[in-house]
Amino acid sequence: MKGNITKYIFILIALCAFSACSKFLDVVPDNVATLDNAFTTRIEAKKYLFTCYSYIPRHGDLSDDPAMLAGDELWRFATETGYFSIARGFQTVVGPLGDRWGFYFRAIRDCNIFLENIAKVPDLEEPERRRWIAEVQFLKAYYNFYLVMMYGPIPIMKTNLPINADGDQVKLPRKPVDSCFNYIIQLINEASDNLPVTIIDPNNEMGRITQPIALAVKAKVLVYAASPLFNGNADEAGLVGPDGVPLFNTTFSKAKWDSAASACKRAIDVCHQVGLKLYTYHPDFQQFELSDTIMTQLSIRNSMCTRWNSGIIWANTQTNSSAFQELITTFIDPGNRDITRVHGQLSPPLNIAEMFYSSHGVPITEDKTWDYASRYSLKVAGDADKLYIRKDYTTAYLNFNREPRFYADLGFDGGIWYGQGRYDDKKYLDLFYLEAKYRQRNGFGKPDYGTITGYYLKKAVHYQNVIGPTGNDYSVTYYPWPIMRLAGLYLLYAEALNEADGPGAEVYNYVNMVREQAGLQSVQSSWSTYSTNPAKYATQKGMRDIIHQESLIELAFEGQRFWDLRRWKEAQTTLNRPVKGWDLIQETAGAYYRPKTIFNQTFGLKDYFWPISESTISTDRSLVQNLGW
Repeated sequence: MKGNITKYIFILIALCAFSACSKFLDVVPDNVATLDNAFTTRIEAKKYLFTCYSYIPRHGDLSDDPAMLAGDELWRFATETGYFSIARGFQTVVGPLGDRWGFYFRAIRDCNIFLENIAKVPDLEEPERRRWIAEVQFLKAYYNFYLVMMYGPIPIMKTNLPINADGDQVKLPRKPVDSCFNYIIQLINEASDNLPVTIIDPNNEMGRITQPIALAVKAKVLVYAASPLFNGNADEAGLVGPDGVPLFNTTFSKAKWDSAASACKRAIDVCHQVGLKLYTYHPDFQQFELSDTIMTQLSIRNSMCTRWNSGIIWANTQTNSSAFQELITTFIDPGNRDITRVHGQLSPPLNIAEMFYSSHGVPITEDKTWDYASRYSLKVAGDADKLYIRKDYTTAYLNFNREPRFYADLGFDGGIWYGQGRYDDKKYLDLFYLEAKYRQRNGFGKPDYGTITGYYLKKAVHYQNVIGPTGNDYSVTYYPWPIMRLAGLYLLYAEALNEADGPGAEVYNYVNMVREQAGLQSVQSSWSTYSTNPAKYATQKGMRDIIHQESLIELAFEGQRFWDLRRWKEAQTTLNRPVKGWDLIQETAGAYYRPKTIFNQTFGLKDYFWPISESTISTDRSLVQNLGW
């Protein structure tokens, strides 16, 4: 149906007296029969409601989500294209990679069509009508927010214009970014009270928008508006509209952080009221009494991989997590040793492995008991390491004495890979482990993918997936991709509080709840006892650094790092470092565990935002291009 409507919309092209009308964003024809039919009955209107839903980004999808491959969190073979080309510096203004300008303005246009016509539906009860309107208002806000994350200031399309709009009306200049954020918040505010608090028909409605989702996204929007990329960003001072009005306010506003903190707390309270809480793994069966080590790892892994668990605020049912899991899973069963292919794409680089804390819950660069200078030296795993690293296996010191999330998230040479059909952790020698040196079972040098850094992504693989002996018999547990988790909301709240008023009991409390779920001591205890900078958490800057690293670790591989590095204005530092891995063509541990540069990544000021395509700019001369493009 949406395709037919779009076809009629572009009849406008033939009616325009000048070519500049051909791609304007907000023009819709009136008196189109198919559009009238879309709102003649409840059933037809519901189809259009789901059309509005269909534009939701497929978070976690490699072809639709730039956060997966366009940064530095996951690396793949250089022959791959798509968003990975952005990571390698191949963005262009002629045909921008991952361009979503037209796509999301079409989404907004369809939302406007729905909102302008839903009152016509005769057999729709008012409570349901109000709910549907609220859902589409939220979706419209979310599509605007996604555009702002990508492009910065955008045109605001409150309503669609009729077909007889003149040339000046259909030219929409970009609005100041503060106006964009205000409009997004206005839409969410209008929607929130008419959204259900919970889903009462899970079989048919999971994934639809609820009040906790709307309030959590509102909190995230306000945190973004308060963040350095948008709040007092002097680097964008030169971006002005055609009327000379600056599109960025270069004056920092503390009030934005105050508003963000209040919105985060409101969202947290509503989430708690409906029973959401940080997820903790509880065994599905009592066949084995698992160790605390494995129980903690399963709490970490399953916080992402267990569908609709207690810590999920919003998850995306349109993302095919099963295909993603098959793509990233390596053959871990020694019975598959004779299989020539390796499988397992998407490799976390060495800098990501180094990002995780030591076992004491502080950065490895700060832990006074952890030998950072010797991190690339060799060590043999002993009895104390047996649930993390195969006993008697030689691997890098970097892989020893790390926090639980390191072992829950990453696969590596010698590392234990719990689950996938083997669940008794008392029989630790029966647990799967990786052999990732050259031409080993999980190593480089065989056809069909394989790691290119020496590390594998484990976190996103459900622990109950099973690979059969042939490698072609693969059982996958599907889960919808988490868009927002309660842990992430806690960290947003802690960040906003710290930025507004500095560290304090409330800031520590919400960070510590996330750390406790990950098997770590409190911030105060960890830094006071083990850090070379024991008072770090007592200053605003020190606590900022702690919250940023905590967020990058907790939400690793969930599509958050890409955007967070940008909103913090830290991408220019982080994404100008070499991407490194181990020396994969080596067969011995001594030769293999030598860092090797895979790619020298670069990131400039212009890369904080997408370029608007030249064709779009030439079509609408009221638009101005992002700086540097």
